[in-house]
Amino acid sequence: MAHISSNVARKRAASSLAHASLPAAPCARRARPNLTPLPLAAALTFGALAITSLSAQAAGAPAERPSATAAPAAPEAALPTTFVTGNPLGRAAADLAAPVTELDGKALALRRAGTLGETLDGLPGVSATSYGPNVSRPIIRGLDGDRIRVLQNGTAALDASSLSYDHAVAQDPLTIERVEIVRGPAALLYGGNAVGGVINTIDNRIPRESITGISGATDFSYGGANRERAGAAQLEFGNGQFAFHVDGFARKSADLRIPGFAHSAQQRARDDEGTPQSSGTLPNSNGQVSGAAVGASWTWANGYTGLSYSGYDSDYGTVAEADTRIRLRQQRLALASEVRNLSGPFTALKFNFGYTDYEHKEIENGETGTTFKNHGYEGRIEAHHAKIGPLEGAVGVQFSQNTFSALGEEAFVPKSDTSNVALFALEEWAVSQAVKLSFGARIEHSSVKPAAGGNERLDNLPSRNFTPGSVSAGAVFALAPAWSVALNTSYTERAPTFYELYANGPHLATGVWEIGNPQAKLEKAFSTDLSLRYESGPNKGSVGLFYSRFTNFIALNNTGQTIAGDVRDLPVYQYAGVPADLYGVEAEGHARIWQGYGNLDLELRGDYTLGRNRDTGEPLPRIAPLRLTAALAYGLGHWGARLEMVHASNQGRVPVNDLTTSGYTTLGASLTYQFKAGGAQWLAYLKGENLTNQEVRLASSVLRDIAPQGGRSVRVGLRTTF
Repeated sequence: MAHISSNVARKRAASSLAHASLPAAPCARRARPNLTPLPLAAALTFGALAITSLSAQAAGAPAERPSATAAPAAPEAALPTTFVTGNPLGRAAADLAAPVTELDGKALALRRAGTLGETLDGLPGVSATSYGPNVSRPIIRGLDGDRIRVLQNGTAALDASSLSYDHAVAQDPLTIERVEIVRGPAALLYGGNAVGGVINTIDNRIPRESITGISGATDFSYGGANRERAGAAQLEFGNGQFAFHVDGFARKSADLRIPGFAHSAQQRARDDEGTPQSSGTLPNSNGQVSGAAVGASWTWANGYTGLSYSGYDSDYGTVAEADTRIRLRQQRLALASEVRNLSGPFTALKFNFGYTDYEHKEIENGETGTTFKNHGYEGRIEAHHAKIGPLEGAVGVQFSQNTFSALGEEAFVPKSDTSNVALFALEEWAVSQAVKLSFGARIEHSSVKPAAGGNERLDNLPSRNFTPGSVSAGAVFALAPAWSVALNTSYTERAPTFYELYANGPHLATGVWEIGNPQAKLEKAFSTDLSLRYESGPNKGSVGLFYSRFTNFIALNNTGQTIAGDVRDLPVYQYAGVPADLYGVEAEGHARIWQGYGNLDLELRGDYTLGRNRDTGEPLPRIAPLRLTAALAYGLGHWGARLEMVHASNQGRVPVNDLTTSGYTTLGASLTYQFKAGGAQWLAYLKGENLTNQEVRLASSVLRDIAPQGGRSVRVGLRTTF
């Protein structure tokens, strides 16, 4: 089994679904030219540090390929820096000033959970909303909702997950090949509603390279605290010019097993006398999801053009209400093309477009209460221009339109048409080998038009138009061969969303009556990142500070009033602009502490975020506390093992009337074995989570006091590529 000496070869070896970091079977070949990767918010606002993924090493796999026999691992040559697909200029992650984390390979395989938020929770700066085991959206540096852009292959998925905590992200981690996370303001490519960051999930449903022959992958797992059964399969084939992709997946889970009571001790003290108290399992937390996709591309030496069609269906319980389920359906059509090595003023052109038709129904006691629909499109064109003096850069245009509607007695937002068009530019200047500068700017125009649809509460609302702009500047300074410093500053503006403008009604997912502000103005933020990083062979690390100062931070504030609901009085919350600060520290490190009979690595990471209202000094809600992770990863031949401890402190900095959360320390472990049999590559794994059966309540979850995380669990899985 040949050693892999480059990242391109390493990615060629892995199936887009199996992620086992194993060489591809000889029956098929993917010719991977030097692609300019897909757009993600890199090139981005050029700010602070680029943290490359630890990838397979983060999961305890030796960086060197095991030989066909289980011999002691030999010292490996260091892999080159991972390329980040988000950079329209094709830069390596180490050359980016933006703080980027990439997750793929075995690291993604062993982190993969039932939701995107749970999969990414615990990475530097990333927490999760966690509305039970079936719904969890990522939070970055304390910011969620419309301040985090969740993308699929570079364009918006257009679901309803940013509107409400009980709405799932309509993507399943089983189908994801790679995830890229850009922390901090990513407004350059994706606008002010990416001020918290960007999460881009990447698959191969539109093949971006030629395929000769047939290859495939399967993935099956069982276990976890909800006894989940999950499976996925994909097939790819082509003749060197035309490439085709087919995949399908399904997962089904039972109610989540939990240690102790569903309601926390503080919540039980607040509960009315006679309130039923569940323990051992979390009621109405079961669910199922399935989907499939087909795609095809025409490829040539300097580019590709392709399209894909995918469907996603899920049915899950909302843990806040024992008699309510959500049935979700999404259909998505995507087109993508790239042309490289052009002559003239532009050397490369890239186009991405996605159309989404989304619907979910909230079923109460077997009857549909409210139906949410969202359909629309988003497109992006990027052009890499020829060098102008010392400057190398790209310009682009982004355009989108979507219509969102909520129909039913509990609709609290009007039907809204939102359209957006933006122009952006990025320039880089390599002043010297030691100094690299970058500059970016974006201007956009957005309009929001509401329609009451017969709901008297939502009558006579004004249409709004906004023209937000953003600028950024950054630099990377090489201090020595192994050390560098990255600095980034940016100014961003975000237009308020339709629900921040027009909400008026009971929002049962949060148990409050929400009221928007139709006269809301632009949200503005000045942000800066400063990072120090080190990289030498298998040893690497980084530590960074960040600070964001918001003007008119649009927050949902408790007015102190109540309004009569169908069952009980609901507290009234209203969107209003407040001055706010968010700041903190993030660190990550990886060190080879033993190299001989196998490799033993030590991994450390941690983050701490603080947020406050500058006017009142009151903490912002749902901020994750100090979190620290320590792991030992051992690799020997085909075998890999990992032991990980996670500690989260108690969160006592909460707004008035919020409940605090207790700290916890959990222990996890995994064992992997990679082998070749029957002409295919295999990865078998055994994974234990929360082995000490701790009660874990995430401070970032709106349901932390009624829905804890799962208890002790074991999961087994088997992946194969052929």
